[in-house]
Amino acid sequence: GKTQMKKNKFLLFMVLSIFALILAACGGDDEEAESTGSTDKSTDSEDTTTETPDYGVDFLSVLTGGTQGTYYALGGTFADLISTETGVKATAQVSQASAANMTGLQNGDGEVAFVQTDIAFYATEGTEMFDGNAIDTISALGALYPETVQLVTLADSGIKSYEDLKGKKVSVGAPGSGTYANAEQLLEIHGLTMDDIQAQNLDFGESTDSIQSGQIDAAFITAGYPTGAVEALNATKEVSIVPVSAEKAADLIAKYPYYAVDTIPAGTYGLAEDVPAVSVLAMLAVNKDLSDDLVYAMTKAIYSNTDKISHAKGALIKAETALDGIGIEIHPGAKKYFDEVNN
Repeated sequence: GKTQMKKNKFLLFMVLSIFALILAACGGDDEEAESTGSTDKSTDSEDTTTETPDYGVDFLSVLTGGTQGTYYALGGTFADLISTETGVKATAQVSQASAANMTGLQNGDGEVAFVQTDIAFYATEGTEMFDGNAIDTISALGALYPETVQLVTLADSGIKSYEDLKGKKVSVGAPGSGTYANAEQLLEIHGLTMDDIQAQNLDFGESTDSIQSGQIDAAFITAGYPTGAVEALNATKEVSIVPVSAEKAADLIAKYPYYAVDTIPAGTYGLAEDVPAVSVLAMLAVNKDLSDDLVYAMTKAIYSNTDKISHAKGALIKAETALDGIGIEIHPGAKKYFDEVNN
């Protein structure tokens, strides 16, 4: 606990220090440019090797998630690709992930954001955590990779099916989180409600710690596998993932079309065999007002350079599947790119 906090504080201090140095360096350049009086645009563009088209923005902020998560890791790579390929400086920002990112786009805190397909759908429809607060300023750039809804328990918990959750202590994520909505919908398809379980509102790390210490019986975790928190649990206990049958998956997708069928392969978390599951997709949403040219350039920067993504999820990011499971409108700039490469 305490040492981790100290570590985090130190890391934050380091990051801020580096940031301050970068800012100081940038500031220095500007002052020099001003003192030499080279404010004339034409001379500037001749200095750089390629002329950057004027996209109407000088800076792009990519809203991701917590520092331990996949969004943040990928966000840094995407920001680098966008900066390199478009000439517009992009940076990844730490955030509270999906739902908060939609509000962030609306408030102008960022121009690009990671979000689950289901959350983006709720945001535009004004349902679930966006009840009465529909967000009409966003469109889709493209889908990235599956985020699997994992119902995690221990092999010796006696929980083999969703029906076995009755009366058990189950973490369902924070109210208003994507995980909470996934838990609610999966319980519903299996004939259960939140009232049938002893629902606990814990984050992923707290959930797996509480399973390990025996305080709770199971936890819903919506994240790309292998998920760090579940791997950590599996290092000390034998993990089991409760399956979603093909029939129940079909029922779920018929009612909530932003889900897809998924499989957690044998070997993940030491599982002896493949476990059938369902997933939502991670996607990128953008501010609707961004120019078609800029969004086209950003989409191309990411999807034509997937070989440069070192994160394991990079292998799943493809132009061919970039429109799967998206329930909101596609930005015309992104559509133009996918139409070109997919036809």
